[in-house]
Amino acid sequence: MPEKPGSYQYYDAEGTIIYVGKAKNLKSRVSSYFHTEVDRFKTKVLVSKIWDISYTVVNTEEDALLLENALIKKYNPRYNVLLKDGKTYPSICITKEYLPKIFSTRNINKKLGTYYGPYSHVGSMHAVLELIKKLYHPRTCKQPLTEEGVKGGKYQVCLEYHIKNCGGPCINKQSWEDYQKNISQAREILKGNTRQVLRDMREEMMKLADELRFEEAEEIKRRYLLIEQFVAKSEVVSQTINNVDVLSITNDEKVAFVNYIHVSNGQINQSFTFEYKKRLEESDEELLQLAIVEMRERFNSNAKEIILPQEVYINLEGVTITVPQRGDKKTLLDLSVMNGKQYKFDRLKQAEKLNPEQKQVRLMKELQDLLHLPKLPYQIECFDNSNISGTDAVAACVVFKKMKPSKADYRKYNIKTVVGPDDYASMKEVVFRRYKRLLEEKQPLPDLIVADGGKGQMEVIRQAVQDQLNLDIPIAGLAKNDKHRTNELLYGFPPRVIGIKDTSELFRVLTQLQDEVHRFAITFHRDKRSKRALHSELDDIKGVGSKTRDELLNSLKSVKKIREADLSVLAEIIGSAKAKIVFKHFHPKE
Repeated sequence: MPEKPGSYQYYDAEGTIIYVGKAKNLKSRVSSYFHTEVDRFKTKVLVSKIWDISYTVVNTEEDALLLENALIKKYNPRYNVLLKDGKTYPSICITKEYLPKIFSTRNINKKLGTYYGPYSHVGSMHAVLELIKKLYHPRTCKQPLTEEGVKGGKYQVCLEYHIKNCGGPCINKQSWEDYQKNISQAREILKGNTRQVLRDMREEMMKLADELRFEEAEEIKRRYLLIEQFVAKSEVVSQTINNVDVLSITNDEKVAFVNYIHVSNGQINQSFTFEYKKRLEESDEELLQLAIVEMRERFNSNAKEIILPQEVYINLEGVTITVPQRGDKKTLLDLSVMNGKQYKFDRLKQAEKLNPEQKQVRLMKELQDLLHLPKLPYQIECFDNSNISGTDAVAACVVFKKMKPSKADYRKYNIKTVVGPDDYASMKEVVFRRYKRLLEEKQPLPDLIVADGGKGQMEVIRQAVQDQLNLDIPIAGLAKNDKHRTNELLYGFPPRVIGIKDTSELFRVLTQLQDEVHRFAITFHRDKRSKRALHSELDDIKGVGSKTRDELLNSLKSVKKIREADLSVLAEIIGSAKAKIVFKHFHPKE
């Protein structure tokens, strides 16, 4: 399952939804139900009845919450906790009155006014209302104000006017035009269209500053900053969209995935992805025509508008086809595309789990296409050096076959011809030795060599492989950034950067190859350094083994005291024959 936010649905053996949930991370949340340590009885009962799982991915946790709410209300699943009062999420209403009011409500009646939201987080909704109240001071009284009543002086101001929370439009203290201007700006804020509002406020602020009316300009600035910080818009729910079908298509070579979303009363209440196996290389338009008819029939949809990613000729009476370019409808289309792509990715991952070789072949094919290699990179080899100021210089070669480590083919090298810390010369020596031997033994050569470094390492490998051995083996490099993290794939001569995402699966395999050769070289260098540190002069005496060495060191404690000891002292410890060998080594003239 994807590691993305969304809503998941559990089905029983009859195909009925028995539970709807939401998650910040679908994979983690759903897998938690199937852990052996789950000890809640009700959860065990639920899990025992699950026969199938479906899910819908969204972009944020808030959208997952809204989607969960819509699905629970539609299907009323057996194992979901019912909402306490059965109410929906609140919205903000601007009434259709002479002097409109702005307030929150859970009841949608479009005859009463225009609705914005709903808001899954009640606190954020109250924050929006508080912002509008501070900016525009809309009236809060419940009396039905009319144009005739205001002009006839029928009304009196209330406490809100005296404490400066209302401009007093009921007695013409605030003009109708000014009040409507404020309401219009409040509408734009609730829609999220704040650019024009901010532009107008900035012009007004600068004009007041030019007129030296700095206190008024400062008040406009305060409002300007408040609006600038305001963000309130949901991509999953929009009261402006009702009874709409959304379809998108995601293609593979042999399979097409069509995602279907239905929006009713501003909420997604159905989401499903169909898989179509292509028989005759059908076009996207042909597949969408088939899907529209099939899905509308399956889900009993009577939507009068269908949102699609492209124009499709289909004759449905009273139905409009829309191909949106921006706005809420485009957001819904993008969401459908995202679900289709996620479904395709999940099916691919599922197939690769059942057949691991399929994944390996896919990655090899991806790398071949990326670098334009003459054949699949079945065998890839990578080299690395390790030394400390030139001492104990070693190198290592790691081999990957079918994108997996082939540890039986790993090789270690002691540097023989290079003196001092010269990584380039060491690399050149090892690469030459490696492939000269493979040629002599008639062993298969690699399909790709990867340098643990950038242009310099690639060049010395090229000199050894192409100039000295006259071999034609592709060479790539993995370059690091200033923070010593691998961030670029290089290929060709002169080397050029190959476009590959550092989060992709292929890039992770290449960095795994790099990490493996680095680990192998460091381990070999550490072992060699440790052996040298434990080496003593006694190890160089022929005829003296480790047992004799240990007996001498245990008795005399150091090589210096062994060197200074008489023959008789040595003979008491290790016997006369071996004592003569040791004594002769330290005292050759005697």
